[in-house]
Amino acid sequence: MHFSIPETESRSGDSGGSAYVAYNIHVNGVLHCRVRYSQLLGLHEQLRKEYGANVLPAFPPKKLFSLTPAEVEQRREQLEKYMQAVRQDPLLGSSETFNSFLRRAQQETQQVPTEEVSLEVLLSNGQKVLVNVLTSDQTEDVLEAVAAKLDLPDDLIGYFSLFLVREKEDGAFSFVRKLQEFELPYVSVTSLRSQEYKIVLRKSLAPLPLSTPWPHSYWDSAYDDDVMENRVGLNLLYAQTVSDIERGWILVTKEQHRQLKSLQEKVSKKEFLRLAQTLRHYGYLRFDACVADFPEKDCPVVVSAGNSELSLQLRLPGQQLREGSFRVTRMRCWRVTSSVPLPSGSTSSPGRGRGEVRLELAFEYLMSKDRLQWVTITSPQAIMMSICLQSMVDELMVKKSGGSIRKMLRRRVGGTLRRSDSQQAVKSPPLLESPDATRESMVKLSSKLSAVSLRGIGSPSTDASASDVHGNFAFEGIGDEDL
Repeated sequence: MHFSIPETESRSGDSGGSAYVAYNIHVNGVLHCRVRYSQLLGLHEQLRKEYGANVLPAFPPKKLFSLTPAEVEQRREQLEKYMQAVRQDPLLGSSETFNSFLRRAQQETQQVPTEEVSLEVLLSNGQKVLVNVLTSDQTEDVLEAVAAKLDLPDDLIGYFSLFLVREKEDGAFSFVRKLQEFELPYVSVTSLRSQEYKIVLRKSLAPLPLSTPWPHSYWDSAYDDDVMENRVGLNLLYAQTVSDIERGWILVTKEQHRQLKSLQEKVSKKEFLRLAQTLRHYGYLRFDACVADFPEKDCPVVVSAGNSELSLQLRLPGQQLREGSFRVTRMRCWRVTSSVPLPSGSTSSPGRGRGEVRLELAFEYLMSKDRLQWVTITSPQAIMMSICLQSMVDELMVKKSGGSIRKMLRRRVGGTLRRSDSQQAVKSPPLLESPDATRESMVKLSSKLSAVSLRGIGSPSTDASASDVHGNFAFEGIGDEDL
């Protein structure tokens, strides 16, 4: 979570007067809400009453006199670290007090009155579902409304999620993020003020923290069996799979394509899905074309996430397709950083208001028994990639501890999940972030939900316990037989 200070706001202290400093909170570079110090102090006091002072991080103290520019910046950094720490905590970050504060602030900032509206939600095949919701309805409410409109049973709602996407000219979806519990879907999509942005219903891939009761993510296609036993669930899964195949997200040979076409003509949806489950990249989330430094610098690649791996496809000379797979269990750690160039007369992208942002996902990978190497992917969807990595790690850790993803997917209201000590140490991926463009040009910033670090992506000797990396507790060494 990152704050910025609007240059147009007055900078006065807490001792009176009508002027105040307003802090912007962004989600993926787009303004989520604007809050004052007094509002954040009120949130802190409410959390302290509910959970006790010992649970909460330190909150920046009040000042009796006007703040100097240096003190304003210092307070911004302190508030940023505070909100990051709260969001990072499994108990505080999933609390209704914290999330409702962000939802109210979002509605107030965007100046959207509470009223009933018709919201359009797309299915994977482009079919539109219109639901009547309130502008103040949270993500869970909207998801339930969509499920009710489709007649999807309550015990299957947790297998699906709402995603904010950008629809490209060819009709394909570019995934921005999974809609979170701290936002209002109607406000989130309309505040972007562009018809390109849509809300799409898909299988749940990008997670909430495991400490929250619902909804969760799943990558193992074996859990599709639950969905396929229901007519509506079967139709949703079938439509998504057909769409993914048509878009080239799932890799199909000519013979497999012929078999799938035959099953489509017979309307044999279950058999179609059974065959599709055997195909490469079934159940993967595919990202836009981007650039990586593997196998060589500035290499154009297409990244897909699924089956406990990141897959990088690249086109070699002669149009030959090559694929490299990076297993999650061999990633020692990863991090997301952002480069922020100062504006140089060019028009910035919609919703950002300042210079373009360059996001990078870097992970340290066990290439061989005794060799770790950093691999860097430069993509506007780096945060979403990080979230996918975290959800795959979460699933692996639950399975390793003997837990059941199926039970988590079906659990909806009441109770919380307790992680083992090792799972609690796994840090959540960034959800709220926005680089501070007032810093020096091209400064590398950590966009993880912890203290901002000014260290850039390091060498293979980088310490995995550093504050700007996600330690991977699913990391496993390999033996000679694996080389």
